[in-house]
Amino acid sequence: MERSELRTLLEGVAHGRITPDEAVERLGTAPFAELGYAKPDLHRGVRTGASEVVYGAGKTAEQIAGIVVALMQGGQRRVLVTRVDAHKAQSVGESLLQNASFRDVPYAYYEAARILVIGEHPQHDGNGLVVVACAGTSDLYCAEEAALTAEFMGSKVERVYDVGVAGIHRLLAYQELFQRASVVVAVAGMEGALASVIGGLCACPVIACPTSVGYGASFGGVAALLAMLNSCSSGTSVVNIDNGFGAGYSAALIDHARTSR
Repeated sequence: MERSELRTLLEGVAHGRITPDEAVERLGTAPFAELGYAKPDLHRGVRTGASEVVYGAGKTAEQIAGIVVALMQGGQRRVLVTRVDAHKAQSVGESLLQNASFRDVPYAYYEAARILVIGEHPQHDGNGLVVVACAGTSDLYCAEEAALTAEFMGSKVERVYDVGVAGIHRLLAYQELFQRASVVVAVAGMEGALASVIGGLCACPVIACPTSVGYGASFGGVAALLAMLNSCSSGTSVVNIDNGFGAGYSAALIDHARTSR
């Protein structure tokens, strides 16, 4: 169940369209579904404002499809599945088609980000603009994971790709865009300098996301991670190596932050 659905339910009780007993029955659904191999969280959207996301790596297509069905039957309108290859995504879609209730539910696979989205994308309802910037084309897999995650959560996203510090004039051409952003995700491998430079160009939080892109001494992204953790640009925070999902999720939370209660 999502917050919007809970609000609709409570408004139905308030206006007499739904009896209190009916509301209790619907709210009495277990806060998670028991599938044996997984326990999908049905009330995460009510608690946190963002419904459960499925991490696809290590799960079979049948397990993913079962989790998706449980979440959507529990009231979740759309499901994001991360870290799935094209073959597994196709198998998930075929499994869903075998369920009559899901034959008309749209789904889309984004190969660059290894992301599968079941259900319609939401309308933009954030406070401003999320900018996702990456240093090089080799970082696109992580940048797209961040951008699609933020869009899935209702943020408007602008992408600025291949603007690494080796050709810093490319980055400086986007100063006006960075000034308009409510949050910037800076994705970079190699030495990870992009986040520090962006942090000095904008007046909003910067989420630095190191990637595993680089030669031997980059140590699979550790060099970029340490550089970002030691950034002298105030307002820069750091997520784990290749964690585009975590960066996009945090960016969307910042973009949707309430300024008053």
